[in-house]
Amino acid sequence: MRVLMVEDDDAIAVPLARGLEREGFEVARAATGELALAAQDYDVVLLDLGLPDIDGFDVCRRLRAGSDVPIIVVTARGDEVDRVVGLELGADDYIVKPFGFRELIARIRAVTRRAQPRTDDLAPGTVGALTIDRRTHQVTMDDRALALTPKEFDLLALLAEQPGTVFPRAQILEEVWDAHWYGPTKTLDVHVAALRKKLGDPAWIETVRGVGFRLVEPPSEEAGSAG
Repeated sequence: MRVLMVEDDDAIAVPLARGLEREGFEVARAATGELALAAQDYDVVLLDLGLPDIDGFDVCRRLRAGSDVPIIVVTARGDEVDRVVGLELGADDYIVKPFGFRELIARIRAVTRRAQPRTDDLAPGTVGALTIDRRTHQVTMDDRALALTPKEFDLLALLAEQPGTVFPRAQILEEVWDAHWYGPTKTLDVHVAALRKKLGDPAWIETVRGVGFRLVEPPSEEAGSAG
């Protein structure tokens, strides 16, 4: 597995690269945002936010715009707002320095495992006018393509596995993020809010207070007027 390490600090990058290589990873390092954006052929990105040329959040956004490769933000910025912003921009995970090496390895394997296509149910699924295609990672509403981030897609696809069924918050965080997710649960609400906006009707995703969320087809306007 090829890891792109975006880190300008030699004191961190050199020993971390050696450790990853001992674990069997192939490591390519980019010390600037420009080099990171120009890099190719990698399976996962470890992205520091404090880069000398481009803000790390902007690098995250631009990487995500051009690829679905998993991104793990590795940074000293531990504030909740930074976590939420990073995840909203498309990062798959967020780990704060200093961190345990074994935890980082576990998170790399978790995000790359989740990035693999499911083999049990890859056929496009439909819920009313909503169609979700796992093979192409495309979502359409009334044949109109919706632009979703990878996490938004994963969240919607999970809820669509069993329309009408309530998915507990803990289960969603475990399956869409990972079993070792220690970040703020508020990020789930942020993603739900973004999905509701993109779906065009907040009624698509119902909140079951104190439990979780479920995907339901909103009543048609005709049905509403008939009542």
